[in-house]
Amino acid sequence: MKLVSSLPSPAFVWMRRFSIFYVCCVLCSPALAAGTAVGTVIENTANISYELAGTPLALQSNTTTIVVAERINVTTTLQSPQTLVSANDTNRALLFTVTNTGNGTESFQLIVDSAIAGDDFDPVPAVPAIYFDTDASGDFNLGDQAYTAGVNDPLLAADGSVNVFIVNDIPGTAVNGEVGRSQLTATSTTGSGPSGTVFANQGDGGVNAVIGTTEGSAFAVGEYLVSDVLINVIKTQSVLDPDGGSEPVPGAVLTYTINVEVVSAGVATASTLRDAIPVFTTFVPTSLALNGAPLSDVADADSGELDFSGPATIVVRLGDLTQGDGAQSIVFQVSID
Repeated sequence: MKLVSSLPSPAFVWMRRFSIFYVCCVLCSPALAAGTAVGTVIENTANISYELAGTPLALQSNTTTIVVAERINVTTTLQSPQTLVSANDTNRALLFTVTNTGNGTESFQLIVDSAIAGDDFDPVPAVPAIYFDTDASGDFNLGDQAYTAGVNDPLLAADGSVNVFIVNDIPGTAVNGEVGRSQLTATSTTGSGPSGTVFANQGDGGVNAVIGTTEGSAFAVGEYLVSDVLINVIKTQSVLDPDGGSEPVPGAVLTYTINVEVVSAGVATASTLRDAIPVFTTFVPTSLALNGAPLSDVADADSGELDFSGPATIVVRLGDLTQGDGAQSIVFQVSID
């Protein structure tokens, strides 16, 4: 909507000063992904100068004014890796982030769908099935608040986000190696539809709301993988400083010990451990060992090496592991730069 007005000269001068101040503040502020805030007033005035019989004169046009409409956009992003589960597991959670990528404040309705075509089994949504990560822990627990559509729809400012769990039970018919998928959809409560759809006067402050490129709705899909093998991975560290103490000063050596153990029935096939060398440290040559046996630092016939194809990373191939193999102990050292 375009509003045209002509202001008396004193008011115009005040408005021009205000506009210059406002524009300077905007230019000095960090840019937001959402773009110009809804309700921002954009003004423009033309000036013409000329001469009449040798006398310089100036004239201003009327001022055009327009108010920025609200753009509705949203993204939903999966945060959880593929989640290992067993048949008959209950309350297994997947973590998502819903982000308001529009330029105004917007609320969103959340919907879970666990009956997605193309997977091996359908997870069974818990009741309730959606929770907010209330304590920001990233882990689903009893302190997290349940979501109820229409009651506590997340209200997000421009560029604001909220972390959300969807919670499912795993059916007893799921077998080892099968994958089940579950989907979280976030949809603007103002409306959705093709990009460019206008909801008159439904934006912040009564301006128009316009559907953006995400069509006012976005979803992401997480996966459960049924595994009959449970593995414990525990890492410890010790410090030896140059003076024989245990202070983590430059030059101190950190010894890392990683124990890997299968603690259930089944076979963990082709098990491989990877551990990136921490920043601000340097790998101690020939310090890598598996179950007390030294491993060379280069790729050769033994089961370990230091991989430089990306960031320096310890790689140890443990092979097929079962509960009967017991704990596998990997040790290596780094020095603090």
